[in-house]
Amino acid sequence: MGPLVPRNASAAAQTARRWPGGFGPRFFVLLLAGLVWIGPGVWDPRFVYGMVAWDLLVIAAWAWDLRRLPRPEQLEVARLWSVPVALAVESRVEVEVRNRGRVSVHIEAVDDVAIGLRREPASLEIVAAGGGEGRAAYTIKPAERGDAQLGSVHLRYQSGLRLAERWAAADLAQKVRVYPDLDEAKRHTIYLLRSRQIELEKRLTRYRGQGREFESLREYRPGDEKREVCWTASARRGKLITKVYQVERSQAVWIVVDAGRLLRARVAGLSKLDYAVNAALSLAQVALYSGDRVGLLAYGREMRQRVPAARGSAHLRALVEQLAVVRSEAYEADHLGAASALVNSQKRRSLVVWITDLAETAMTPDVIQGAYQLMPQHLVLFCVIGNPDLTRLAATRPADARGMYQHVAAQEMVHRRELLLRQLRQHGALAHEMEPGRLSTALVNHYLEVKERSLL
Repeated sequence: MGPLVPRNASAAAQTARRWPGGFGPRFFVLLLAGLVWIGPGVWDPRFVYGMVAWDLLVIAAWAWDLRRLPRPEQLEVARLWSVPVALAVESRVEVEVRNRGRVSVHIEAVDDVAIGLRREPASLEIVAAGGGEGRAAYTIKPAERGDAQLGSVHLRYQSGLRLAERWAAADLAQKVRVYPDLDEAKRHTIYLLRSRQIELEKRLTRYRGQGREFESLREYRPGDEKREVCWTASARRGKLITKVYQVERSQAVWIVVDAGRLLRARVAGLSKLDYAVNAALSLAQVALYSGDRVGLLAYGREMRQRVPAARGSAHLRALVEQLAVVRSEAYEADHLGAASALVNSQKRRSLVVWITDLAETAMTPDVIQGAYQLMPQHLVLFCVIGNPDLTRLAATRPADARGMYQHVAAQEMVHRRELLLRQLRQHGALAHEMEPGRLSTALVNHYLEVKERSLL
């Protein structure tokens, strides 16, 4: 997978205002210091002339300080990135100023950052020596996935005298993409590598004696099943030879993500869709490392993101890019349309991991009907993102009449959700309700169980 780190942006500064400069804080201090001549000037007018001379001297010093400040075009500003931008993950952004003038400058910089990346303005203090450079950093913590826009870096700089100052701005407008939690996906990949004893060189997972894909031949050992004996090889070698199998590879795994209104609910600061996208990325990375082909279908009222099943690092990059721009909608998703699209495009049997939620309705939700359409042809892992508050309310003991009504309503909703999932299990699906915070881990474990048991 190619680098996901945003490109560095750099540009020469330009004058930000029509007037080239302004007054620094020390200018006003020195100017007010000249007022001490007013008292003696009441008795001797010559002190008034002294005050005027002092003020003229301060103004001349200000003009000299302004003149020797570097011109805006002598400052080159760069925005530097070192890590990919991921949802709810804190990362550093550096702003570098290269001073091509002769005088050291003290700079107050403000980076125009989208509110989705950082709630407060990104204010920095940078010192850049003459002919040198200065650097400072601020942190961002994205609150939503997708593309975020950054604008110009505004500069206000002074020399060491602090008599005069200039204003400038560097046009560093760029668009950066906020990805799902990449660290979480990496942790689950490491988990797979360790727990399943995969070699560090990214070899495929192999479980001898399990699965139905032929791997090799070996001599018969006590305890081997007679049906696994290869009689043709045994006849050639004059002794019993057993077939060794491994977990099937190159199977198709389709991840279906519901982006409808139900996934807009927020749990612990993130939407259910954010948890679903993070889990989808974790599962996709683990499945690709296991040798399977992974496809993606994210849908709302229409099919939004669709990536055919494939494998390889370039394919993983395509999945990451598409998952980053999955957006929730304010309407109920077209579940039946998503099921029909998948049935028509994927003819061979595959594992369909459907991440969704259930609407509270007296009728059977459309998403359940859509899962029924897939079951005759595919193995469906139906994942419902649970509501921790609802589960907690159903388990607590009510203290008053109002609490009793809430408790009964919560129990009824929990019972109905479990009833719908039980019906799916009776028809052959692997149906589970999972907590948002444990969704990624649960999906990876269920996928590995499917592979070990050769359910496909």
